[in-house]
Amino acid sequence: MKILSIDTASKICSVALLEDEVIVDEMNLDDGKTHSENLMPMVEEILSKNHVALSEIKLISCCTGPGSFTGIRIGVASAKAMAEVNQIPLASVTSLETLARMDDSKKTKAVLIDARNNQVYCGIFDETWSLIQESMADDIAKIMEQLKTYNHLICLGDGAMLHKKLIEQEIPTAEFSAENEQRAGLGGKIAYQKYLKKDLQNADTLVPLYLRKSQAERMKEKQK
Repeated sequence: MKILSIDTASKICSVALLEDEVIVDEMNLDDGKTHSENLMPMVEEILSKNHVALSEIKLISCCTGPGSFTGIRIGVASAKAMAEVNQIPLASVTSLETLARMDDSKKTKAVLIDARNNQVYCGIFDETWSLIQESMADDIAKIMEQLKTYNHLICLGDGAMLHKKLIEQEIPTAEFSAENEQRAGLGGKIAYQKYLKKDLQNADTLVPLYLRKSQAERMKEKQK
Protein backbone atom coordinates (compact mmCIF):
# COMPACT_ATOMS: atom_id res chain seq x y z
CA MET A 1 0.00 0.00 0.00
CA LYS A 2 1.40 3.35 -1.05
CA ILE A 3 1.39 6.06 1.64
CA LEU A 4 2.10 9.76 1.22
CA SER A 5 3.29 11.36 4.45
CA ILE A 6 3.64 15.09 5.10
CA ASP A 7 4.96 16.99 8.12
CA THR A 8 4.94 20.79 8.24
CA ALA A 9 4.65 21.24 12.01
CA SER A 10 8.31 22.20 12.51
CA LYS A 11 10.80 24.42 10.67
CA ILE A 12 11.48 21.51 8.31
CA CYS A 13 9.06 20.81 5.48
CA SER A 14 9.10 17.03 5.17
CA VAL A 15 7.47 14.70 2.63
CA ALA A 16 7.84 10.92 2.36
CA LEU A 17 6.59 8.10 0.19
CA LEU A 18 6.15 4.68 1.80
CA GLU A 19 5.16 1.17 0.75
CA ASP A 20 3.42 -0.07 3.89
CA GLU A 21 6.05 0.56 6.62
CA VAL A 22 9.02 0.84 4.25
CA ILE A 23 10.23 4.35 3.42
CA VAL A 24 10.70 4.46 -0.35
CA ASP A 25 11.80 8.09 -0.51
CA GLU A 26 11.91 11.13 1.74
CA MET A 27 12.54 14.84 1.18
CA ASN A 28 13.36 17.33 3.94
CA LEU A 29 13.74 21.04 3.27
CA ASP A 30 14.61 24.03 5.45
CA ASP A 31 15.59 26.72 2.96
CA GLY A 32 14.03 29.77 4.56
CA LYS A 33 10.95 29.67 2.34
CA THR A 34 7.50 29.12 3.82
CA HIS A 35 5.91 25.69 3.88
CA SER A 36 3.16 27.07 1.66
CA GLU A 37 5.80 27.62 -1.05
CA ASN A 38 7.56 24.27 -0.61
CA LEU A 39 4.99 21.63 0.31
CA MET A 40 3.03 20.96 -2.88
CA PRO A 41 6.09 21.22 -5.19
CA MET A 42 7.80 18.67 -2.92
CA VAL A 43 4.77 16.37 -3.10
CA GLU A 44 4.74 16.62 -6.89
CA GLU A 45 8.49 15.98 -7.08
CA ILE A 46 8.56 12.93 -4.84
CA LEU A 47 5.62 11.34 -6.69
CA SER A 48 7.07 12.13 -10.11
CA LYS A 49 10.56 10.92 -9.19
CA ASN A 50 9.14 7.58 -8.05
CA HIS A 51 6.66 7.28 -10.95
CA VAL A 52 3.63 7.29 -8.65
CA ALA A 53 0.37 9.09 -9.40
CA LEU A 54 -1.59 10.66 -6.56
CA SER A 55 -4.48 8.37 -7.54
CA GLU A 56 -2.28 5.40 -6.53
CA ILE A 57 -1.88 6.69 -2.97
CA LYS A 58 -4.08 4.70 -0.57
CA LEU A 59 -3.37 6.68 2.62
CA ILE A 60 -2.20 10.20 3.45
CA SER A 61 -0.38 10.71 6.73
CA CYS A 62 -0.52 14.24 8.11
CA CYS A 63 1.29 15.62 11.14
CA THR A 64 -1.39 17.62 12.95
CA GLY A 65 0.85 19.20 15.58
CA PRO A 66 1.65 20.52 18.04
CA GLY A 67 4.22 22.93 16.67
CA SER A 68 4.15 25.88 14.29
CA PHE A 69 0.58 27.16 14.07
CA THR A 70 1.05 28.36 10.49
CA GLY A 71 2.88 25.22 9.41
CA ILE A 72 0.22 22.96 10.91
CA ARG A 73 -2.57 24.83 9.12
CA ILE A 74 -0.76 24.52 5.79
CA GLY A 75 -0.17 20.79 6.21
CA VAL A 76 -3.68 19.99 7.38
CA ALA A 77 -5.33 22.09 4.66
CA SER A 78 -3.18 20.49 1.95
CA ALA A 79 -3.79 16.95 3.21
CA LYS A 80 -7.54 17.56 3.41
CA ALA A 81 -7.61 18.95 -0.14
CA MET A 82 -5.71 16.00 -1.62
CA ALA A 83 -7.80 13.52 0.35
CA GLU A 84 -11.14 15.05 -0.63
CA VAL A 85 -10.40 15.34 -4.35
CA ASN A 86 -9.01 11.80 -4.59
CA GLN A 87 -11.13 10.10 -1.91
CA ILE A 88 -8.08 9.03 0.08
CA PRO A 89 -8.31 8.23 3.81
CA LEU A 90 -6.19 10.23 6.23
CA ALA A 91 -4.20 9.32 9.32
CA SER A 92 -3.56 11.98 11.96
CA VAL A 93 -0.07 11.70 13.46
CA THR A 94 1.20 14.04 16.17
CA SER A 95 4.63 15.64 16.38
CA LEU A 96 5.04 14.04 19.79
CA GLU A 97 4.37 10.55 18.43
CA THR A 98 6.84 11.07 15.59
CA LEU A 99 9.66 12.24 17.84
CA ALA A 100 9.04 9.46 20.36
CA ARG A 101 9.61 6.91 17.58
CA MET A 102 13.18 8.11 17.19
CA ASP A 103 14.11 6.11 20.29
CA ASP A 104 13.63 2.33 20.41
CA SER A 105 15.09 1.73 23.87
CA LYS A 106 13.21 0.37 26.88
CA LYS A 107 13.26 3.81 28.50
CA THR A 108 10.39 6.21 29.14
CA LYS A 109 10.41 8.84 26.41
CA ALA A 110 9.79 12.49 27.25
CA VAL A 111 9.20 14.48 24.08
CA LEU A 112 9.59 18.24 24.51
CA ILE A 113 8.88 20.71 21.70
CA ASP A 114 9.78 24.37 22.12
CA ALA A 115 6.64 26.54 22.30
CA ARG A 116 8.61 29.76 22.99
CA ASN A 117 8.50 32.04 26.05
CA ASN A 118 9.79 29.23 28.30
CA GLN A 119 6.85 27.03 27.31
CA VAL A 120 7.00 23.52 25.87
CA TYR A 121 4.65 20.97 24.40
CA CYS A 122 5.20 17.67 26.17
CA GLY A 123 4.25 14.06 25.58
CA ILE A 124 5.43 11.16 27.75
CA PHE A 125 5.54 7.69 26.19
CA ASP A 126 6.40 4.22 27.46
CA GLU A 127 8.79 1.76 25.78
CA THR A 128 6.08 0.72 23.29
CA TRP A 129 5.50 4.36 22.26
CA SER A 130 2.11 4.45 23.99
CA LEU A 131 1.19 7.82 25.50
CA ILE A 132 1.32 7.50 29.29
CA GLN A 133 -0.53 10.69 30.16
CA GLU A 134 -2.37 13.39 28.28
CA SER A 135 -0.14 15.68 26.22
CA MET A 136 0.58 19.04 27.83
CA ALA A 137 1.52 22.61 26.97
CA ASP A 138 2.97 24.46 29.94
CA ASP A 139 5.91 26.31 31.45
CA ILE A 140 9.08 24.18 31.53
CA ALA A 141 9.22 24.47 35.33
CA LYS A 142 5.79 22.85 35.66
CA ILE A 143 6.65 20.19 33.08
CA MET A 144 9.79 19.37 35.07
CA GLU A 145 7.64 18.43 38.07
CA GLN A 146 5.94 15.82 35.89
CA LEU A 147 9.20 14.49 34.44
CA LYS A 148 10.72 13.97 37.89
CA THR A 149 8.16 11.25 38.60
CA TYR A 150 9.60 8.94 35.93
CA ASN A 151 12.65 6.69 36.01
CA HIS A 152 14.95 5.74 33.10
CA LEU A 153 14.01 8.85 31.13
CA ILE A 154 15.24 9.78 27.66
CA CYS A 155 14.41 13.26 26.40
CA LEU A 156 13.77 14.10 22.75
CA GLY A 157 12.85 17.17 20.70
CA ASP A 158 14.12 20.73 20.30
CA GLY A 159 12.56 21.65 23.65
CA ALA A 160 14.72 19.01 25.36
CA MET A 161 17.82 20.50 23.73
CA LEU A 162 16.81 24.05 24.63
CA HIS A 163 16.31 23.17 28.30
CA LYS A 164 19.01 20.49 28.52
CA LYS A 165 20.96 22.18 31.34
CA LEU A 166 17.86 22.53 33.49
CA ILE A 167 16.83 18.93 32.89
CA GLU A 168 20.32 17.69 33.75
CA GLN A 169 20.27 19.70 36.98
CA GLU A 170 16.85 18.44 38.03
CA ILE A 171 17.14 14.88 36.69
CA PRO A 172 20.83 13.85 36.67
CA THR A 173 20.01 10.38 35.27
CA ALA A 174 18.14 11.73 32.23
CA GLU A 175 19.51 10.87 28.81
CA PHE A 176 19.12 12.77 25.54
CA SER A 177 18.54 11.70 21.97
CA ALA A 178 21.00 12.57 19.22
CA GLU A 179 18.10 12.86 16.74
CA ASN A 180 15.59 15.60 17.45
CA GLU A 181 14.10 16.73 14.15
CA GLN A 182 10.75 15.54 12.85
CA ARG A 183 10.62 13.50 9.66
CA ALA A 184 7.63 12.52 7.52
CA GLY A 185 8.99 9.01 7.03
CA LEU A 186 8.50 8.10 10.68
CA GLY A 187 5.06 9.70 10.58
CA GLY A 188 4.17 7.45 7.66
CA LYS A 189 5.19 4.36 9.63
CA ILE A 190 2.91 5.41 12.49
CA ALA A 191 0.12 6.10 9.98
CA TYR A 192 0.40 2.57 8.61
CA GLN A 193 -0.11 1.13 12.10
CA LYS A 194 -3.15 3.36 12.52
CA TYR A 195 -4.46 2.12 9.19
CA LEU A 196 -4.23 -1.48 10.41
CA LYS A 197 -6.19 -0.47 13.53
CA LYS A 198 -8.73 1.44 11.37
CA ASP A 199 -7.86 4.61 13.28
CA LEU A 200 -8.45 6.90 10.31
CA GLN A 201 -9.81 10.33 9.45
CA ASN A 202 -11.25 11.99 6.38
CA ALA A 203 -11.29 15.53 4.97
CA ASP A 204 -14.12 16.48 7.34
CA THR A 205 -12.72 15.02 10.55
CA LEU A 206 -8.99 15.78 10.33
CA VAL A 207 -8.23 18.63 12.74
CA PRO A 208 -5.05 20.33 14.00
CA LEU A 209 -3.65 19.60 17.46
CA TYR A 210 -2.55 22.93 18.90
CA LEU A 211 -2.61 22.19 22.68
CA ARG A 212 -2.71 25.92 23.39
CA LYS A 213 -4.01 29.12 21.81
CA SER A 214 -1.89 31.04 19.33
CA GLN A 215 0.08 34.12 20.42
CA ALA A 216 -2.36 36.36 18.53
CA GLU A 217 -5.31 34.81 20.35
CA ARG A 218 -3.60 35.16 23.73
CA MET A 219 -2.75 38.82 23.08
CA LYS A 220 -6.31 39.51 22.02
CA GLU A 221 -7.63 38.02 25.25
CA LYS A 222 -5.26 40.21 27.30
CA GLN A 223 -6.61 43.32 25.58
CA LYS A 224 -10.18 42.56 26.60
